[in-house]
Amino acid sequence: MAAQGYVQTSLIWVAYAVAAVLAFIAASITTFTWQAPRDRSAIVSTVAIVSLTALLATVLLLPVDIALVSSTTSTALGVKKDWATPARVDNILLTLKIVYYSLYSFDALLCLLIIPFSYFWYEEYDEVEEQEGNQTFGSRLWGAFKYTIAFILLVVIIFLVGFFVPAAGSRGGGKHLDLDFFKRLLDENHGEKALTFGVGLLITLGTLLYILYTGAGLALFPVSLIKSAPALSAPQLSENTASQLEQNRERQRQLEMRNAGRPEGMPAKDRRELEALAREERTLVRRERLAAEAQGEGKSFIVRAWHKICAVFRPLKLIGGIILILLALLIWVSMLITGIDKAANSVCKEHCGYILAHINVFQPINWLFVQTAKAFPIDYVLMALLILLFFSSTISGVATIGIRFLWLRIFQIRKGRTPPQALLMATVMLALIMLGINYALAMMVAPQYASYGTQTFCDLPPRHPFERPDCSDTPEAVKPCSEWADAARGRRQQQQVCTPTVMSTFLNRVTLNWPVFGAVAFWAQFAFLGVFLIVFLTSLFRTPKLDLHEIDEEAEADEEEGLLAGTGRRFGATWQDITGRTKRGSNGAGSGNGSGSGA
Repeated sequence: MAAQGYVQTSLIWVAYAVAAVLAFIAASITTFTWQAPRDRSAIVSTVAIVSLTALLATVLLLPVDIALVSSTTSTALGVKKDWATPARVDNILLTLKIVYYSLYSFDALLCLLIIPFSYFWYEEYDEVEEQEGNQTFGSRLWGAFKYTIAFILLVVIIFLVGFFVPAAGSRGGGKHLDLDFFKRLLDENHGEKALTFGVGLLITLGTLLYILYTGAGLALFPVSLIKSAPALSAPQLSENTASQLEQNRERQRQLEMRNAGRPEGMPAKDRRELEALAREERTLVRRERLAAEAQGEGKSFIVRAWHKICAVFRPLKLIGGIILILLALLIWVSMLITGIDKAANSVCKEHCGYILAHINVFQPINWLFVQTAKAFPIDYVLMALLILLFFSSTISGVATIGIRFLWLRIFQIRKGRTPPQALLMATVMLALIMLGINYALAMMVAPQYASYGTQTFCDLPPRHPFERPDCSDTPEAVKPCSEWADAARGRRQQQQVCTPTVMSTFLNRVTLNWPVFGAVAFWAQFAFLGVFLIVFLTSLFRTPKLDLHEIDEEAEADEEEGLLAGTGRRFGATWQDITGRTKRGSNGAGSGNGSGSGA
């Protein structure tokens, strides 16, 4: 039996290691997809990849936490398995605590020190000064460090406040603190209290960002899949652009021919019109080149085949978008039910962050996880996919809204157009938002499942002293674990069998010791639901439009980048010289490049 327990827990940790590797791959793809190739920096890329991997590993630890505590209990009988001795259970919880505290501490270090230092390190770089020998590694290091000192002082202040200021929950002494469950939450040392204060502060900041970016992204991400089919196809865009380009050039010829024989030269009105037509021609040439690239012209067979495959499987994106919309609505309903249930039936209300003793209303997502747990490991896979949905939705929200201060847009996040400063700021935002998502998943989306997994306990007295209760003949006496059993006997049985997840214990400890964090995080969920509903209804009735201005801006940026680092296009020109075939837009593209250099 002991060997079986070791095998099961080892397999769970192996699955987590695989998930961490996949998180690293996803972080790398995300970073290299969004950052601008021209401004790519090794330290910025490394910090962004490590930060995204760490925050994904933190959130993906929740399914591992649930799986490990659930593996110690027999769900059918409501008793601990033979191998799950108190020492083994304590060892499992200690390992989880070490991993959790290490990841949370590392996330806080990244947000408050490493990412700010990387930001200032990149800002300190001066190519001219470095070429002239006026900027050394030491001067650049000191320039970045002196700005980071403010963040170091901030970390010290947060730690000291959390270490010395008495927790609000320890001063309560109220009726709700008589429960053993809450007493265990308050049983912590000063180091843990300082960590809970720091993480609670970061969770609160992340929750405020989570309201806007994840709320909007969860509504926009599924809708964007449905509306991903362009209103104007690449062939149609190419045809329309070619027609406009032909009319433009015909009008230019008319103006030149009409004024060819005039000794006084071209009138000012015609000259202004000709200049405007020339600018429009360069824009149309760039648009024509983009349309040709979208069709795969001049590309290899593999690239053209990929474009065709994307077009063929575009209906699958439509089906996937519809499924995600239904899932997002189900999540919305489940969070609303949990929020109302907690607000009405919490055992301690705002004094402990609205901890719910047990679910009083049917909650669809929580029920779904409990039911799928009967077919191991479907529930853990679903939890991992749910986490990835929130992560993808957050990225979609950040890309759509951008980095803003109030109503002012500081940076715009676009694929292949994101500068290093914006990438680092977006990474900090994602790290904070994922802490808020962690709270939402554990406390609102599936609260009972995230707290106890599939654990149950037998609510019968033991037949003999020092024996375990037996519910093999009375399965109706097997009840799901919750924070508060209804009777003293059930409370004793639950304490002996039920083991709360480390994540739920940590979050409950934060909200109990610092009720203001719990109150903000709880009521912010209703603001999240409101943002989701508004954006979702707006996106449903808003017709997607082809933004030609954005296409022109991207084409111009491509040409500017090509002037600075145009190796790929030079190879393309060489290939055209070898084959003797040129594209229609090549000459125009050259003029476009000329305009770009002039600009």
